[in-house]
Parts: sequence; C-alpha cells; structure tokens
Amino acid sequence: MISIQNLNINLKEFNLYDINLSVSENEFFILMGPTGAGKTVLLEAIAGLIPLIRGEIFVGGKKITRLPPEKRGVSIVYQDYALFPHLTVLENITYGLHFHRAEKTSAEKRLDRLLEILNLFELKHRFPINLSGGEKQRVALARALMVEPKVLLLDEPLSALDPNFREEVRGALKRLHQSSDTTFLMVTHDFADALSLAGRAAVMNKGRIEQVGNVREIFEKPASPFVADFVGMKNLFEASFYNTQAVVSGLKIEIGRIVDPSSHYLAIRPEDIIISTETFSSSMRNNYSGIVTRINNQGFYYEIDVRVKDTPFKGLITKGALIELGLEEGIPVYISFKASAVHVF
Repeated sequence: MISIQNLNINLKEFNLYDINLSVSENEFFILMGPTGAGKTVLLEAIAGLIPLIRGEIFVGGKKITRLPPEKRGVSIVYQDYALFPHLTVLENITYGLHFHRAEKTSAEKRLDRLLEILNLFELKHRFPINLSGGEKQRVALARALMVEPKVLLLDEPLSALDPNFREEVRGALKRLHQSSDTTFLMVTHDFADALSLAGRAAVMNKGRIEQVGNVREIFEKPASPFVADFVGMKNLFEASFYNTQAVVSGLKIEIGRIVDPSSHYLAIRPEDIIISTETFSSSMRNNYSGIVTRINNQGFYYEIDVRVKDTPFKGLITKGALIELGLEEGIPVYISFKASAVHVF
C-alpha cells in the first residue's frame, strides 16, 4: 500500500537520509523513535506537506510524489487534534465531505458507523471546548476516516492523554482498524503502543531507519545498540565471543551457542535477571555474586543495579520481592539468567 524509495529531505536543521520502507495494505504499522528522530517529518512527507530532495512515494501502486496533499488519498491526525472550535462534533466530523465527493447514503452509513465505533453519538452536538482529551482525539479520528482515506497517518495520537484516556483511544484505534480497509501508519515514542496495536514497526534515529520488522522481534532481537537501548534492553555490553561464551570486562557469560564472529554486542532484558540473597541451584547457566549499588523506584516495580566484578547489571523486581529479600544498597546478592536470554548482535 505504501512504498517509500530512497527518500531524502533537507530542512536545514534536520534531514532524512535514504528512507526505504514498505507498508502492506490494511496493515497497522508503527514508526518508533525518540523525539527528534524524524518520525513526524516522514509522515508529513507522505502527506505532501514537505518537499523531497530525492526519492519516490507510492500509495496503492500509484506514484504520489508530486501530487498535492488533497489528491494523495491520505489523511493525517496530529496529537493536538486540530478541531475547529466553532463547529460541533458532527460538523467537525463531516467537514471533509465539502472537499470530497461522496454518495449521500453511503456517507450517512459511514458516519453512523464511526459514531458507533468511537462512542460519539451522545457528543455530536457538543463543541470541542466541552470535550475531554480522549473525546477530542476520537472526534479527530472520525473526521479523518469520514473521507475514506487509503492511508491514515497518526502523529503520536496518544502522547498528550492521561492513562485512562490513553487506553480508551488505544481501544478505539484497534476497533477502527479492524472495521476498515484503511492502512494505518502511526508515530509513537512509546513501545507499549507498538506492542498493543501493531504487527510490524520501524525504529528511527537521527533521520535514519535503524530496524524494520515484527514488533516482538524488534523487542527481543534489536539489531543495533541504539535499538537495544530504545526497547529497554538495559544490560547492553560490548563483548568478545569464543565458542559458546562471551567475555565482558573479563566476566565470562555462557550464551549456549556459537555466534557470528562479526558480532560485537550482547544484551539482556532486565526482567530476565533473577536476583537472590542466597545461592540456589538452578538450570540457569549464568550465576554470579555481586553487590547492590542502587535501588530505583520505578512505580510498579524496582530497578536494582548489581555490580558483578567490573560489570554493572540491572534487574527488575516487585515491591513485594524487594521487601521479602530485604534488599538495600551495599549488600551482597546473587544474580542468574539463562543462556537463551542473552541476545547477541
């Protein structure tokens, strides 16, 4: 559905470099990356709002690179909703029909379907000033889909919402995608959005695409140190590899397999690190003694820093486990993790 080939953009302060990306028809695809990675710039290039230096963009097999925005079959929804304050919810949703020809009966059916899916029937005569953040975002989604775009571009639609509204709109996005033929391309910096909504994703950094693939594959098998850090693999080390072992600052780590000799890094998710105050027999092939150097309250869990010789590890435990283990900074502990939990790249 969407094909981007060798796209380059120069905005003086920011560039996109050699972007190549394909999104299938009716796919829910997510662009991830930190602030300033270039995600919104790429969306606006697809929408026709930013000129290209080089490259081509296709939608549904049709080259749209030089077409004006209104002829691309693409709608874009920004995180600030951009609703017309002087129009009601109903007037906002149907506004785009002034510029897109639509058969009256089918438009009415589409409107009713969107009002139902997005739970907007009781709000249709309100003005935006009287809506919550989640309600405004649902109206913005309905307005974008009312004109039946081939592609819906979503620029961080959940980032400005509090947790309750965030779940509400996330659920609405799922229902919309399942009930339409539109291809969704969404920008986010929150990996939880990708895990909940998308099948595939791309990670961007400094104007380049670092990795494209299945969301869980990116989560479990990052292809670069940047991606590993972005998806929360906080135990990230440069390493040397010998047979089935890795060596990190003199510490031998069993990885249970022979790896590509060109590999330079290993990474372990903090939730795969088991922390104990006593030695215990385990099927895990990596067991070490260390010292707790830091305990960081992360809300629903605690991040525990443990130094093993000269190597710092991070593990995650619940508050109950913290109390049960009696963990404090400076006390000796043991850490364990499976060889299969070690990702090498």
